Amino acid sequence: MSQSISNFPFSAVAGQEQFKLALLLAAVNPLIGGVLVSGPRGSAKSTLAKGLADIMPAGEKNTGHFVTLPLGASEEMLIGTLNLQQVLNDKKIEFQPGLLAKAHGGILYVDEVNLLPDNLVDQLLDVAASGVNIVERDGVSHQHHAEFILLGTMNPDEGELRPQLTDRFGLSVELSNRYSLDERMGIVLLREGFDKDPKCFLQQYAQQQTELSNNISKAKVQLNEVRCPQEYRRLIAEKCQEAQVDGLRGDIVWVQAVLAKAALEQRTEVTQDDVLAVEELVLAHRRNHQAPPANKSAEPPQSKPFSRPSEDKHTQTSGGDWGAMDAVAQHTQDLTDISLCNNKKPQKSFGSNHDISLNKFQGNAEGERLSAGNGPKINWFSTLLANAGEWPLDKFKYKPKRQGCPIVHVLLLDTSGSILANRSFAKAKGLILQISEEAYLEREQVMLIGFGNQQVQTLLGLRRAPKAMRKFLDNIKASGGTPLADALSHARDFQQQQLRKMPSVQFKNYIITDGRVSDPEKCVSLKGEIKLIDVEQSTVKRGKGRRIADLLNAQYYPLYAELNL
Repeated sequence: MSQSISNFPFSAVAGQEQFKLALLLAAVNPLIGGVLVSGPRGSAKSTLAKGLADIMPAGEKNTGHFVTLPLGASEEMLIGTLNLQQVLNDKKIEFQPGLLAKAHGGILYVDEVNLLPDNLVDQLLDVAASGVNIVERDGVSHQHHAEFILLGTMNPDEGELRPQLTDRFGLSVELSNRYSLDERMGIVLLREGFDKDPKCFLQQYAQQQTELSNNISKAKVQLNEVRCPQEYRRLIAEKCQEAQVDGLRGDIVWVQAVLAKAALEQRTEVTQDDVLAVEELVLAHRRNHQAPPANKSAEPPQSKPFSRPSEDKHTQTSGGDWGAMDAVAQHTQDLTDISLCNNKKPQKSFGSNHDISLNKFQGNAEGERLSAGNGPKINWFSTLLANAGEWPLDKFKYKPKRQGCPIVHVLLLDTSGSILANRSFAKAKGLILQISEEAYLEREQVMLIGFGNQQVQTLLGLRRAPKAMRKFLDNIKASGGTPLADALSHARDFQQQQLRKMPSVQFKNYIITDGRVSDPEKCVSLKGEIKLIDVEQSTVKRGKGRRIADLLNAQYYPLYAELNL
């Protein structure tokens, strides 16, 4: 059965117009750099992605030219490697192409790209941007063209994609699986028709499929004739500046997208409607957390999984310990005048001029030492080369031992209204600033979760600790109640997702709170060592922070100003 029989036709998919537009633009103009789509199960992500392969113009599409990168793929499977069979049989070194070579001229589909190991994502995006795969490893020196449309899908419930990686995708789409009753019935009827008689169903949409394919072919030719006037280039630059987009990649992609849209409509000049139509496709995953949302003319997404949550969402609160109140931000306070101690050690000062370091855990960290029997691993490619294909092997080459394990600092910051008392919030931010600075020096990663106003937010997605954090922390606001249990559950889900990607990762967890939490018994513990820093600023502490620390088997540290108490 041909591929066209097995795939639901692109033109028959109901709704999801923004996703369709993004895919068509990427098909017309490879300089856009691919599409990242986020949405829950049942939002037609894979159906549309596979359907695109069937409307690619003749000469660019072959049977099986829709290449899927499986979640468990190895680096060798992706980029290619030494042909072991050729070495053993003919004693010749020959390159064996990987999935990047197979995808040349077609579509490379990466489902659940947020669960793909970061090293594979980096290589994948580098090749997608350059169009060339260069392999220098295992005695192989080879390069080949690898030009393809990159489609990445993700379910935001399974975890986020690092912000620096989302920016590498040209366009992004946010889907919803919420449909009206009529829409649900219509989609089910279409699917029933396809499943009952695929061949007949495809014939019904054959003309529409052919028209789409022809439109893509014509648009590719027209693309070189389209111009974007300076006034619209300025409009794009202004909107990127308003959205506080980092770098110029967004501006470049936006221009390429509007050129493609005009070409699809067989025009030679970009209009303002083109600029506005692709605005959210370009900015959804690039907009800075402090920037205001765009006034979109296109259909609005149902959720915003790509945008880092804005602290300005804490405008009012309902419920919780502190009732209704305005959200308040406190500037980050340096901790040169703060002491940090626990009851097992003499008191030590905590600050830039002192020697205590929270992120240097004591004791044996899990996974830090090699387990018994873990010796060096054989590098089979280098070994075969060293023996020139002779058997049995008498010269062995080994892979270098990995230096240490990746470390992630998981920071849980109390953003409830009670932490504003006595500038505890400012001190908590100062603590996070110092942890982040030390993680930066060690090239370690951080993730910041805020819990307050009866909700949990990922304030800073997983990334290498940024060098400058103060301005970011200054803008975080606090209000409402303290959903610590939900924050811990969120952090635990994040940890499990990271362990699926990289089993050797180590977690260093910090819970920074004033302890005013209801139902602490509902809290789940986290993997790795946990430090609970009690920032309650009062003469007599109520002991809630210590109780939570005991429940979580965490090290307890009260943080207080030296006020001659």
